[in-house]
Amino acid sequence: MVSAVLASSLARRNIHYGWVVVAATFLTMLVTAGAMGAPGVLIKPLQDEFGWETSQISSALAIRLLLFGFMGPFAAAFMNYFGVRKVIVFALALIGAGFIGSLFMTKLWHLLALWGIVVGFGTGLTAMVLAATVSTRWFVKHRGLVVGMLSASSATGQLVFLPLMAELTERYGWRATVFFVCAMIMLAALLVLLFMRDRPSDVNLPSLGEAHVAPAPARTTLGAALMTPITTLREISTTSTFWILFATFFICGLSTNGLIQTHFVTLCGDFGIVPVAAASVLAVMGIFDFFGTIGSGWLSDRFDNRWLLFWYYGLRGLSLLYLPFSDFSFYGLSIFAIFYGLDWIATVPPTVKIAADRFGREKAGLVFGWVFAGHQLGAATAAYGAGLSRTELSSYLPAFFVAGALCLLASILAITLKKSGLTNPAPAAVH
Repeated sequence: MVSAVLASSLARRNIHYGWVVVAATFLTMLVTAGAMGAPGVLIKPLQDEFGWETSQISSALAIRLLLFGFMGPFAAAFMNYFGVRKVIVFALALIGAGFIGSLFMTKLWHLLALWGIVVGFGTGLTAMVLAATVSTRWFVKHRGLVVGMLSASSATGQLVFLPLMAELTERYGWRATVFFVCAMIMLAALLVLLFMRDRPSDVNLPSLGEAHVAPAPARTTLGAALMTPITTLREISTTSTFWILFATFFICGLSTNGLIQTHFVTLCGDFGIVPVAAASVLAVMGIFDFFGTIGSGWLSDRFDNRWLLFWYYGLRGLSLLYLPFSDFSFYGLSIFAIFYGLDWIATVPPTVKIAADRFGREKAGLVFGWVFAGHQLGAATAAYGAGLSRTELSSYLPAFFVAGALCLLASILAITLKKSGLTNPAPAAVH
């Protein structure tokens, strides 16, 4: 196999094959995040062609965000049962099918079914749970850094492709953007087939930082695998740690994916900024997020993750409260893009680290899956709520004030977490 030969060649150079898996995962999350971000530049073209209101289009995006989140725990179970590579390829095929189908849609329910359900289901299988699963399986050393890198790929993919997609949409129509997304998906699927492997033992290696090869756990039945997320939720729901992480991540999703990613381009349009220029501001956020989130991963290996979350949420809240007063000038938006971008998804590495520390490495993927469900529940709330605000109040700004205030609340919640110690609500087998 290509992976076995490459793993052997890299080992002779003292390079762990886990970094190849990280690269394949990075590309996958970059591409699927680009697919998640694409509707942000397509709201106005869909309104112009089909006459749909912002709140109607936002309802489809809210469904997508909900599925994106609530598939997380089950995605972890599917990866444990079917293997990471098969799940990723299936997910990419679903996302591609949803976008290709949208080329032929004519009614609102087509949008709800394709961009809401099909794309939501597919992207949910490759959500942040994929980053948590890969990092905990392949790395003991540098785990926080790896989570930061993969988290950065997801957030960056949502933003850096937007200027190109906005340009394609403006020049050739929204369908050109759909073709572009599908081409990226095909490339990612090919590279995953070639290089992705499920566990270090597949290439006869230990996890980076360990001395011995750990065999793959015994395979359970599909029914038992599907029940594992429910069993895990029942256990962790008795702890305050889980509910604090869930609440703070609800606010995280509300203030990022659901608000900025979905509505920022349209918000800027309300102030006379053309889509390409607005998407370029998002791209700047993506660039600063890339370094901010990797830096957050590095910091999470070295400092108290509760205080990192305190500062991340607090600074994000202040930046959102500042945005309505920026006058949407070049200077004002530049300040917002830098400070907000550094903090776009820097909350992920500390949250994953806290979940792994408190609930154990074997449960980390499933626990984070449920925490991430809170993230996307918040995102869906903002995606629909901000669209409703614009439809009913003719302004997005109330949604930004609410999101900023909630981020300040999240910063306070983060430091109420107990300092350390493994949380064991009840022993249970996790496959």
